[in-house]
Amino acid sequence: MTPLVSIITPSYNQANFLKFTIQSVIQQGYPELEYLIVDGGSKDNSVQIIKNYSNRLSWWVSESDSGQAEAINKGFRRATGEIIAWLNSDDLYLPGAIHQAVTALENDSQLGLVFGNAVSIDAKGGLLNPLSFGDWGLNELLRFRIICQPAVFMRRSVLEEAGYLDLNYHYMLDHHLWLRIARLAPIKHIHCLMAAARQHPSAKNVSQAPGFGKEALLLLDWMKNNPEFAPLITRDQRRVEGGAYRLNARYLLDGNQPGPALHSYWKAFYRYPGYTLRHGHRILYAMISMLGLKKLADFTLRLRPGRKPDLTSLPGIEGWPGL
Repeated sequence: MTPLVSIITPSYNQANFLKFTIQSVIQQGYPELEYLIVDGGSKDNSVQIIKNYSNRLSWWVSESDSGQAEAINKGFRRATGEIIAWLNSDDLYLPGAIHQAVTALENDSQLGLVFGNAVSIDAKGGLLNPLSFGDWGLNELLRFRIICQPAVFMRRSVLEEAGYLDLNYHYMLDHHLWLRIARLAPIKHIHCLMAAARQHPSAKNVSQAPGFGKEALLLLDWMKNNPEFAPLITRDQRRVEGGAYRLNARYLLDGNQPGPALHSYWKAFYRYPGYTLRHGHRILYAMISMLGLKKLADFTLRLRPGRKPDLTSLPGIEGWPGL
C-alpha cells in the first residue's frame, strides 16, 4: 500500500517564487500526496497564487504567525501522512524526490529520517553549486555537519516522538530537530539529487547569515546541558565544539565580518584542526578581506576549482519549474 506523504510549505511574501515551489510539489507524480500551505498573512500576491492552486491542496491558511517555526508546526498538526516534510516557498523538489524518499523509508522500517543531495540556485533558477553529503548519522550532526533541509523527509511517528520545531530557534531550527530525531532512530543518506535550495538577497541565509552562527553556538550550549546529549558531547567534545565554531565562522564570513570569522576559525582549528583546514580557502578569503583587499579576496575565491551541478542525467528535469 502506497503511504500517504504530507508536504508543508510555509510562506510569507514570497510571491516571486511561490508558484515554482507549488508546481515542483504537484508535478512529482506521487499518487498519495497531501499538500498543505501555511501563509503568514502575506501582503503581496501570495494568497492569489495559493488560490490558483487550491484544487490541488489539501488545506491552506493565510494568517499572522510568529515566524517559520510556528507556521511549520501548524502544518505538522494538520498533516496526516505517514511520511512528512516541509519545503520552503523559495525552494524546489527535483523530479522523483518524493518517490526516492518513500522507497528508502519503505525499504528500512527502522529509519526515522532520510536526506538526499541538492543543488543551490539563484533567484532566476540558475545553477550555482552542488550540495553533496555523506553517509552521516548522529555523530556527524553533533559535529555540525549540516544537511540540506529541502532534501529531508521524516517518518511521522518518529517526528511525533521527537517533538516539533522549537519556537526559540529561528535559524538552526531544522538542525535542532534533526538531532532529536537522530537520537531516536537511524537516519540515512540517499545518494541522488532531490532538491534545489534557492539563494537570493532576502533569503535568511544571505540577509541574516550571522544569525545562523550565533544559533549554532546556542545549540552547542543546549546539547551540553541536555541530559540526553551531554554524555555524547563529553565523549567527542573537541570535534563537536570545533564543528560549531567552524560553522559560526562560515556564517560570519558570509555576513561580511572577516575579523570575527577569523577568530572563530582559530577556535575551530584549536579543537578540530584537520576538518577546519578543509576550509582553508575561506580562511584565506577572510585574511585578505581583513587587509581591506576585498576585490583581491573575491578573485582568490573564484580561483578555487569548482564545478556547476550537472542535472542532465536526472529524468524529467527539462523544463522543471523554476530552473
